[in-house]
Amino acid sequence: MSKIADKPSQTAENLEYSAFDPSKATDQVYAAADKGVEQSKEVLAKFQSGAEETQKALKATFETAILVGNELCLTTIAALRANTEADFSLLQALAGARSLAEAIELQTTFLRKRVEMGVKQANDLWALTTKAVIDISQPVKGAVEKSLGNLKAA
Repeated sequence: MSKIADKPSQTAENLEYSAFDPSKATDQVYAAADKGVEQSKEVLAKFQSGAEETQKALKATFETAILVGNELCLTTIAALRANTEADFSLLQALAGARSLAEAIELQTTFLRKRVEMGVKQANDLWALTTKAVIDISQPVKGAVEKSLGNLKAA
């Protein structure tokens, strides 16, 4: 006999349907919705926390930028003042020179000192600018690293 013939015929009378309970389905939908709402609340809380941290980092960055900007301005003003004083000192010395040879020697000495002073001022400004970049970027760097760490954890 064939395998098909061995099976009893299935009719509506001998089939059993699993009982469908709408109240259980509703409970499952509510449970899924509640879980979605809780997850959304958690994501929103993390987002708000991240936004607050970013705001604090930006505020610290702007405050640091103001302080560094002031320091750069004061350093630049001090360099300009030193240069101006050196220029007037040279003019005063040249006015008192008794010979052309003395004037040339004063000018030569002045130029040598001026180059040394310019190199020192440039190095000072370079160091200050480098420090400023590090100081200004530090709060933002910390906030970004923390945010990335939170994203990896999530």
